[in-house]
Amino acid sequence: MLEFKNLKNEDPEIYEAITKEKKRQQDNLEMIASENFTSEAVMEAMGSYMTNKYAEGYPGNRYYAGCQNVDVSETIAIERLKKLFGAEHANVQPHSGAQANEAVYTACLQPGDKVLTLTLNSGGHISHMSKATAQSRFYEPIYYDVNPETYVIDYDEVEKLALENKPKLIITGASAYPRTIDFKRFREIADKCGALLMVDMAHIAGLVAAGVHPSPVPYADFVTSTTHKTLRGPRGGIILCKEEWAKQIDLAVFPRTQGGPLEHVIAGKAVAFKEALSPEFKAYQTQIVANAKALAERLIENGFNVLTGGTDNHLVLLDLRNKGITGKDLETRLDSVRITTNKNAVPFDTENKKTTSGLRLGTPALTTRGMKEEQMTKIADLIKLCADSEEEFEANKETIIAEVDKLTKEFPLYNE
Repeated sequence: MLEFKNLKNEDPEIYEAITKEKKRQQDNLEMIASENFTSEAVMEAMGSYMTNKYAEGYPGNRYYAGCQNVDVSETIAIERLKKLFGAEHANVQPHSGAQANEAVYTACLQPGDKVLTLTLNSGGHISHMSKATAQSRFYEPIYYDVNPETYVIDYDEVEKLALENKPKLIITGASAYPRTIDFKRFREIADKCGALLMVDMAHIAGLVAAGVHPSPVPYADFVTSTTHKTLRGPRGGIILCKEEWAKQIDLAVFPRTQGGPLEHVIAGKAVAFKEALSPEFKAYQTQIVANAKALAERLIENGFNVLTGGTDNHLVLLDLRNKGITGKDLETRLDSVRITTNKNAVPFDTENKKTTSGLRLGTPALTTRGMKEEQMTKIADLIKLCADSEEEFEANKETIIAEVDKLTKEFPLYNE
């Protein structure tokens, strides 16, 4: 168990905040699809002596002396990552998934280039040239939505837009899309219009690594990801690419968009990649998907509008309009009974982005605790009680909290 003896003595205020956060994680059912719990080994690597070392550049070609040990650590991370995904080239330095995406744009685009990308409301990520970002000021984004009836990607419509607009880059991958993306079809579309293809697999990277989701690596020119979420590593980013883009990608990360890499985080990434290469990790990812399917099925039985009628991956997206409650309000109710979720826009949402009509649920963190289908069914029933009328919710609140307590005690997160 991690100890914080020095921190407790030197900064009791921060020690108290960390201690309370540990308790929150232990006592809450974490269902935010983009969150997970790292191993203690990953956390130890991140809190190590590596945090003291500046290491601008890459292994064997640094701008500072004294990098012989961080060179070993970063090289191990690179080689493990390439093995994990069968990639030709890997960069482990991006500080986040958004910065990994930014580096790809820097490597392959010029100001004014057209980019075909999924809208935020249809499940895309804000870093995919959303109108709210700086990228949309420098490039020309062309947006595609999911089909308004099925809520899945309409590949024919994507192809039509690609042929009409001739984008330099096509982006796929999502933060709120519960179905398998056809990466092969996207490659065919990109080839037809002469575009490059980038896949952001941040949400599904762990599933891909374990072979329970198709891999984008054989089809995409660039694959980006975070290293947390389903991959269950530290917070950070990575880029995979074809060998022909290796030099441009490395230059785009350093020195064009970042300075010194966070070598303590890279050490944590290396540990997580080793864990992801284990047979146990494949079993874990298989259970994530089974749990998500069980959760979706029970929510449907409980009268929820589960978009696309289910899920192929780790997340479930609810359209709450038939329940008469907003995403924000249900998120607040759930949080009050220690079930942590996030409000989320749904395709063609009629609410603003701070309120939303939807709720996004994920199973990675609960699966890390050892929960299985039986527990997902129980949690879906608790969510139903939270979505009932305010009077019914208040009447059942203490009962719900008691059931949450039972689950968190039966499946403890941290061993004392």
